[in-house]
Amino acid sequence: MEWCLIKPSGASTPSFLLYTLGSLPKKVLKVNVVEALQEFWQMKQSRGADLKNGALVVYEMVPSNSPPYVCYVTLPGGSCFGSFQFCPTKAEARRSAAKIALMNSVFNEHPSRRITDEFIEKSVSEALASFNGNREEADNPNTGIGAFRFMLESNKGKSMLEFQELMTVFQLLHWNGSLKAMRERQCSRQEVLAHYSHRALDDDIRHQMALDWVSREQTVPGALSRELASTEQELDEARLAGKELRFHKEKKDILMLAAGQLGNMHSPNC
Repeated sequence: MEWCLIKPSGASTPSFLLYTLGSLPKKVLKVNVVEALQEFWQMKQSRGADLKNGALVVYEMVPSNSPPYVCYVTLPGGSCFGSFQFCPTKAEARRSAAKIALMNSVFNEHPSRRITDEFIEKSVSEALASFNGNREEADNPNTGIGAFRFMLESNKGKSMLEFQELMTVFQLLHWNGSLKAMRERQCSRQEVLAHYSHRALDDDIRHQMALDWVSREQTVPGALSRELASTEQELDEARLAGKELRFHKEKKDILMLAAGQLGNMHSPNC
C-alpha cells in the first residue's frame, strides 16, 4: 500500500477572498493592513492562543532591482502567504502580502474552519470517493485514508491553518522520498505519524532533506535544477492564486540550501 496525502475538505483559500480584496473600496484599502495583521496576532496571543514562537509576523522580500516586487509573509504558526498582485513598489508588495494573510487569518476564525466530527466525516467520505476506497479503509490506520482520518481526529478542535501547518511536514516528507524510505524500512504509519505529528519543521529536517537532494544531484546531474525550476513555477502560480504557500516555499528553500551546499563542495577553497 502506497503512502498518500489527502487534502481536507475546504482546505483551499476561497476564490471569493481574492474577489473581495480586489473589489474593496479604495477608502477601505487605505487601512494599514500591515499593522492590522500584526495587531490581529497580538490580540490572539493576549486571548490565550498557543503561539510557541510569539506573535511576530515576518516579512521576506524577494531580491529584485525592478518591479514587479514580490513579498512573502509568514504567520506566527508557520503559514505563509505572498503578494498576489502586480506590485510596482516594495511597500505595495508588503501590503499585498499582508492583505491576503489578514483575510485568511480572519476567515480561519470562522467555526466552519474548525475540525469537528462532522468535518472529519465529510472529509473522509470525500477522500473515499476520490480514491475509490471503502469504509473499511477509513477505519484501518494502516491505510492511507485511515492515516488521514487518524490525523484529523488527533487534531480535532484545531483550525484548518493549524492543521495545514502540520500537514506541511508530511507533504515535505512525501515529496522528498522520506516516507517511501520509511516504508521500505518497515516503519508503520502509526510510528511515523506519532513521531512527526509532534515535531515542528526545523533546520535539522531542512538540512537533512537538502543533503538528500545533494546526493540526488551527484547521482543524476541536473535533477536539482529541474526540481528547482518546477518548484519556482508552482510557487509563483500558488502565490498569484492567493493560496497558502508554506509547502512550496519550504521546498524552494530546501533546494536552494542544497544548491548552496553543492557550491561549497565545488569551491576551490574546500
